[in-house]
Amino acid sequence: MSASKPLVGISTYLERTRFGHWDVEAAVLYRGYLDCVVRAGGNPVMLPPVGTWDAESIAFLDALVIAGGADIDPATYGAEKHEKTGEPRRDRDETEFALVGAALKLDLPVLGVCRGMQVLNVALGGTLHQHVEGHNPAPAVFEHTEIAIAEGTALHGILGGRTTVQCHHHQSLDRIADGLGVTAQAPDGTVEAVELEGARFVVGVQSHPEQDIEDLRLFEALVSAARREA
Repeated sequence: MSASKPLVGISTYLERTRFGHWDVEAAVLYRGYLDCVVRAGGNPVMLPPVGTWDAESIAFLDALVIAGGADIDPATYGAEKHEKTGEPRRDRDETEFALVGAALKLDLPVLGVCRGMQVLNVALGGTLHQHVEGHNPAPAVFEHTEIAIAEGTALHGILGGRTTVQCHHHQSLDRIADGLGVTAQAPDGTVEAVELEGARFVVGVQSHPEQDIEDLRLFEALVSAARREA
């Protein structure tokens, strides 16, 4: 563990990006993730979907965030592509599955955000509903959803029994992977959070906590877990 501020790795994505005089492919990440980690007491480290990621290569980290983003390739959980499923981003899939596996091997605290929760479920053997209605009102518009959180869970200790979250997704968890427990649901039954049994801190949320840098509870819990010796 770091002697100073915990180092929190955050997965990124490759996108065509314009900055300065340039219009090139770049590794990018919504800044809210960085600000939330910093304000929660950590130092962010961006992890691009290139190179080889394993336990040895991320051993310098104290915690991991799998960020939101594009749909996971349904072939990774044995399904045919739905007509509303986005084009696969196999570079991210491969990298983030490897990052999750490495983090679990090292018992690093992990926070999966939206796609990140889905990555966690698929990486452990679960599946997804490839399209659901009501949680993605329009591009770049978040649905405010009140979720119910199960008592006795880590998430309940962080957020309480009910809270309102910001959602922007059209896929959701279907079959829950062995070892994961459902800890929160939306009024329509959509799985809104999971936790890995027996882990120091492995939490997935379907919502986007990085959208509210005034509510740092989840990121503070992640950084606090990173500060504790395994």
